[in-house]
Amino acid sequence: MRTSEKPVADNAAAGLSGPASRKLPVPPRERKPALAALAVLLILGGALATTLLVLRSGDRVSAIRITQQVGAGQKFVDGMLEEVKIASDTGVDYVPWSRRGEVTKSFAAVTILPGTLLTNRMGSKASDELGPGKATVGLALKPGQMPAGIEQGDRVQVVYVPNRTAQGQSRVLAESALVFSTGDKSRTGGNSGQITVIVDSSDSPQILAYASSGEIAVAELPGAR
Repeated sequence: MRTSEKPVADNAAAGLSGPASRKLPVPPRERKPALAALAVLLILGGALATTLLVLRSGDRVSAIRITQQVGAGQKFVDGMLEEVKIASDTGVDYVPWSRRGEVTKSFAAVTILPGTLLTNRMGSKASDELGPGKATVGLALKPGQMPAGIEQGDRVQVVYVPNRTAQGQSRVLAESALVFSTGDKSRTGGNSGQITVIVDSSDSPQILAYASSGEIAVAELPGAR
């Protein structure tokens, strides 16, 4: 007795019609030129911004830097100023080098130390130190009558120190005088120091009288700026 077999063709046909062979149609990929263009623009924009930042970081402007101590109320002079290059985007209210002519006609509003970048708030058009009721007095002092290292802008006490033959006691003539300028000790052989101080005009005659007889000494006030 023969066993009936189905034709191979029928089996193949049955296999093709099975669930595993039923695949969903794949849609063709859509090209999106707008998105591609946007990506390119973003890349180029980022590169441009980076380039601008690098270029701006290299921008420099001329500003004014103080080279020596300037006391509050003291007038600016050319020798105190120097040109320095700084970044243009520092955010500091600096005074441009082009305005140095205006600066030399103004006064320091506060004591300014060497190496300080000058800002607009550090200057003033008027000075209380050199205003009405004030006088500048020159003092030629010998060793022992002034401490070493006194500089322009320091604060000192002006003291009357009587000679041994004179009767009287030492006393303070000016409590806090501003050192307006200091002289060149080399011109006097290094044996004396010449300074100019700002005092009340009412005190200047007495200070000058004692200074002429060598009875003046000054004491530095480091804490008074």
